[in-house]
Amino acid sequence: MSLPTIPLLIDGKRVESKTSQWRDVVNPATQEVVARVPFATTEELDAAVASAKAAYKGWRNTSQANRMRVMLRFQQLLRDHTSELAELITREHGKTLPDAEGEVGRGLEVVEHACSIASLQLGEYAQNAAGGVDVYTLIEPLGVCAGITAFNFPVMLPCFMFPLAVATGNTFVLKPSEQDPSASLRLAELALEAGLPPGVLNVVHGGPDIANAICDHPDIKAVSFIGSTHVGTHIYRRASEAGKRCQAMMGAKNHCVILPDADREQAINHLLGAAFGAAGQRCMATSVAVLVGEAREWVPELVERARALRVGPGTDRKADVGPLVSKQARARVEKLIGAGAEEGAKLLLDGRGHSVKEAPDGNFVGPTIFDGVTAEMSIYREEIFGPVLCMAGVETLDEAIAFVNANPNGNGVALFTQDGGAARQFQNEIDVGQVGINLPIPVPVAWFSFTGSRASKLGDLGPNGKQAILFWTQTKTVTARWQARGTGPSGVNTTITLK
Repeated sequence: MSLPTIPLLIDGKRVESKTSQWRDVVNPATQEVVARVPFATTEELDAAVASAKAAYKGWRNTSQANRMRVMLRFQQLLRDHTSELAELITREHGKTLPDAEGEVGRGLEVVEHACSIASLQLGEYAQNAAGGVDVYTLIEPLGVCAGITAFNFPVMLPCFMFPLAVATGNTFVLKPSEQDPSASLRLAELALEAGLPPGVLNVVHGGPDIANAICDHPDIKAVSFIGSTHVGTHIYRRASEAGKRCQAMMGAKNHCVILPDADREQAINHLLGAAFGAAGQRCMATSVAVLVGEAREWVPELVERARALRVGPGTDRKADVGPLVSKQARARVEKLIGAGAEEGAKLLLDGRGHSVKEAPDGNFVGPTIFDGVTAEMSIYREEIFGPVLCMAGVETLDEAIAFVNANPNGNGVALFTQDGGAARQFQNEIDVGQVGINLPIPVPVAWFSFTGSRASKLGDLGPNGKQAILFWTQTKTVTARWQARGTGPSGVNTTITLK
């Protein structure tokens, strides 16, 4: 039986690529090849951009009301197709179905936010700023924009990009991850079904060559990237040197600080979910627990609770931890676990070599816990992107804050406590973009901006919220004087004045 091929989406139509380069899309729980994805040619990217450029002329002049109505239909379609999208995510990414459904829900939040575009894209107006002079601003789209997304959230990450981009009047070219592209493609098709005209949203697949071509293309005005630090740094530099606006949300080492007065059951439950959910393949996963004072006594319970988590294929709704996305990812995670043990960290729970009876060929790594981790160890310095929790102990909150602030990354951090004064000190002194208080993964709701900082982010403006509106638009300021005939100033004015 021939494998299905994943098409490109250009000018509102599915297009079979003419490339000679293809990649297998593999179910990480079974190793079944479920489809083949093309690495699009430069000519196919050019066609997608040309389609977006042609569509921009009409789309930018489409009323805000009509753009809003498209988003309203799109959010309903997302609700109606949540199960379908979640099944595609689980089949190609591996995360559990409940987690995949939750991902669609977080993407839906952004689309719901985009439904408010009529009030989000407002300028300013000053009447009689000078004698007979009115000054006002227009919030205008940029033109053709592009997004490059990582594999770990094939629905949520595209939703962090194109809904607000097209709602503000831009057109868009999306390059989803080649590892799990089907859900991203289906998402785009639903947006077209909601009423986006042909060419407003296009999808091309590929690897580094297509990503570089997106950065270089003269007709693309802005590029958004979410993925690894290595790739994000390259994308940001290359796109910026080509004169484009760029944002790059990148790697992380997220900490969870637990004070001894925290609600023990709540803190342990949240920490286990944040560390091992999605098999740790989240840029916002909690990968380091900093236990303060007597909270160190909770370590044995943490280990036993982690040991009891169910590892299995994502289609098993009772599974807590699914497989890693690929054999290569599994090998890398297991290599880092070995390095941690060699460097002197205490391996309290070892998930290497984990087998699952109903899915013997899956890329499974069981929950893994290290204690006594120091800042010099590779398991602390590198983003493991697997179900591995590193634990460190300190005596005071001040020490915990200093430990977190010394890490170069600044994506997310959490604090568990019942002390409001400690929480206020923490949020004031911590140098991290997104802070959770008694919440382990502080990804804000979509009408607030995603505000990772330091080495986790390049570019001043992040996805979602007000920052995303600013990123996808440009401000034009108009200064106008309209006077009745015969009432204007007489003579030549050679000074810099609006009197």
